[in-house]
Amino acid sequence: MDFNMTIVKPAYFVIRGFYGIPNINYYYIFLLVLYIMSVVENGAVMALISLDQSLKTPKYIAVFNLAFVDMLGHSTLVPKVIDTFWFNHKNIPYNDCLTYEFFNFMSLTMQSLNLVLLSFDRLVAITFPLRYRVIVTLKSMFILVAASWLYAICINLIAVGFLTRLSYCGTVVINSYFCEYGPLIRLACNDNFPQVVLALQFEGDNAEGHGDSSNMNNKFEDQ
Repeated sequence: MDFNMTIVKPAYFVIRGFYGIPNINYYYIFLLVLYIMSVVENGAVMALISLDQSLKTPKYIAVFNLAFVDMLGHSTLVPKVIDTFWFNHKNIPYNDCLTYEFFNFMSLTMQSLNLVLLSFDRLVAITFPLRYRVIVTLKSMFILVAASWLYAICINLIAVGFLTRLSYCGTVVINSYFCEYGPLIRLACNDNFPQVVLALQFEGDNAEGHGDSSNMNNKFEDQ
């Protein structure tokens, strides 16, 4: 990638994902209800773990973090989706789009890592029941959670950093319901090979195939 080239950044992108679907407002109402339920339930889980001394265990540190990340992910995605489509605010500024993409995918990364931590906790409990309290301590779980956050933040900052090297000289319409990595790559008019490699590495469900960047670019599927 030539880092000395001129990068063309649009003032905004246009989100088009849910337009033209009949009776779509009922879906937004349903989505809003689910979001409120998610916030209440995750808030209740976090409050219960914080207030109940018997739940101050390594496993529930991971459970607390999972509830927080789940709330963060929903709060990042759902209100913006409702604002975009229900209130017809389909234009999103360039910097806001990248910030939106970062928090969405950081939340998804953390959700996956939290499930890994909970699986690790159960694996140790089953495999080494007599040494469980020695291996899985409050300190070790805090370290694992902190390391997970650090990894999720760094890897998604790198991904967003690579997006800033893309140049957009054609359409700025994103065929998705939020600022998504694959569609943003597909809109670029300059070489996108490093971005495609990152997408294949960390978001493989959004892309498939191999070859040069122009061929790989066409492999991304709309979500």
